[in-house]
Amino acid sequence: MTSASAAQSHHGTDLSSVLPRSVARDDRGRLTIAGCSLADVADAAGTPALILDEGELRTSAREYRRAFASRWPGSSVFFASKAFSCSGVIRVFAEEGLGCDVASAGELAVALAGGMPAERILLHGNAKRDVDLAAALKAGVGLIVVDSLDELDRLERLVTRPQRLLLRANPEVSAATHEAMATGHAASKFGLPPEQLREATRRIAGSALLELEGIHAHVGSQIVELEPFERCVEALAGLVDLRELGTVDLGGGLGVRYLPGDPEPPSVEDYAERLIGAARGLLPPGCRIIVEPGRSLVARAGVTVYRVVSVKRASRTFVAVDGGMGDNLEPMMYDTRYEPFVLDANRPHEPCDVVGPHCETGDRLVEHAPLATPAVGDAIVVPMTGAYCYALSNNYNGACRPPVVLCSEGRARIVQRRERIEDLLVRDCDVELAL
Repeated sequence: MTSASAAQSHHGTDLSSVLPRSVARDDRGRLTIAGCSLADVADAAGTPALILDEGELRTSAREYRRAFASRWPGSSVFFASKAFSCSGVIRVFAEEGLGCDVASAGELAVALAGGMPAERILLHGNAKRDVDLAAALKAGVGLIVVDSLDELDRLERLVTRPQRLLLRANPEVSAATHEAMATGHAASKFGLPPEQLREATRRIAGSALLELEGIHAHVGSQIVELEPFERCVEALAGLVDLRELGTVDLGGGLGVRYLPGDPEPPSVEDYAERLIGAARGLLPPGCRIIVEPGRSLVARAGVTVYRVVSVKRASRTFVAVDGGMGDNLEPMMYDTRYEPFVLDANRPHEPCDVVGPHCETGDRLVEHAPLATPAVGDAIVVPMTGAYCYALSNNYNGACRPPVVLCSEGRARIVQRRERIEDLLVRDCDVELAL
């Protein structure tokens, strides 16, 4: 097994920055991740398949814990589970000592199934229903983040034992990211404005069972500049007296590099240094700081492997694969760009559009990608699919969602099986409503 030139694409691009750090080649020259040949995994699991390096997940978790604990001993790292709400992935983070945040009763059930202790779970959401709050209260989650006064009404009606709360503030901080990922600006649907923040504080103070633990804010996702995170801390200090709080949750949002040529994003160490540096003079020593990374914990760990179904050389070369917007909506929703390559191929390259089988022109994973003269049956690897691809997968055109495969030390195991056609029919019924 060798790592020398393992991450070189067929046309010389160094892909090491967008593949798991374990990438290597075996004695047959085949690309491996965590000691597993991607060709073998694709043959055994079928395609499309979402393949993750378990060691990469663990390494990222440890980097986060070390970076924050070394600067602020009373810190906690919670995985933003919306990035990959799969029990097999959450189990890895639970074993590494992370907590996780969830945004619904469904995500809560997945986290609990993954072995995440309830006291290390935090419930988010701007429109929590009775079913979400009731499930969280029944499970005994550690924290609930209140996002509206209406939510307080529901909590006061449902709560039967003490429950610690955070209040989500709108810091009115803008960050350079995709519009749909910006969550901390003045026009965001998230967070309480100042007057409602004060009213919520008064109401909780008068409650027999609700306990105000602290404040929360989150400026957005895929942010590759550190200054907005610092401004968020300063904004919170202008809204409340942080010295009186037991917990300050600063959200997540650190971005990643999707293309080898993209600028290198801030490291976890740099992120922790700047965030804790901004908070240090504003918080009491015993205050707990929570951060909620998602994308930066899981994106690099994952690759998706597809199989070429057809190659159509026309005005463009269209390489149609056996998955697309059913298993990866990132290019369509957020303009995410990828660097795909033909697995274990050393042929002349040509510009190609990698497209899926779905019934719309927008089902295009990558445009103008230089691929090694692709042919039917080739395996196409798309790196950096560990974040949100699984979470946004769907059944458009009756697509069956792909399996999730974890690789570790030369062994691969399926932690979520491929969806079957019978799964698409399991909810069908003919039940008359009692009107």
